[in-house]
Amino acid sequence: MANEFYITQKGLDELKEKLNELKTVKRLEASERIKQAREYGDLSENAEYDAAKDEQAMIEAEIKKTEMEIENAVVIEEVQGGKAVTIGCTVTILDMAYNEEEEWTIVGTSEASFSEHKLSNESPLARAILGKKKGAVAEVTDVAEPYKVKIIEIK
Repeated sequence: MANEFYITQKGLDELKEKLNELKTVKRLEASERIKQAREYGDLSENAEYDAAKDEQAMIEAEIKKTEMEIENAVVIEEVQGGKAVTIGCTVTILDMAYNEEEEWTIVGTSEASFSEHKLSNESPLARAILGKKKGAVAEVTDVAEPYKVKIIEIK
């Protein structure tokens, strides 16, 4: 696939739910707002109509984007106790500069969430540790200030 990206089954299911919501609810709501705005009269000076049309265009763009993501999704398995860091595993790392441990789950870009400790496979940290084994030290270089991390645990 040309534009493939990695996603967990849960993430793919959420994308499908989002697409369904966009098509069955959001699209209809936008159409209703356009219909209501038309009733206000002269469309050339109708701000509500313009706003409703803009909203409709954004929804249609989001539908196309979500359909493309679903079409090009590569489902990754959530790994348990792997020997090397892979997409789908959870890894505990030690930031060697601050002597702090952090736990991250490596996911595809569409599922990345800093607050949920889900790290995009395309992030500098993930790129540095992917393929490394427990005990390995990796240098994160694609950042303003490079730093080193040690892989403590892979699960």
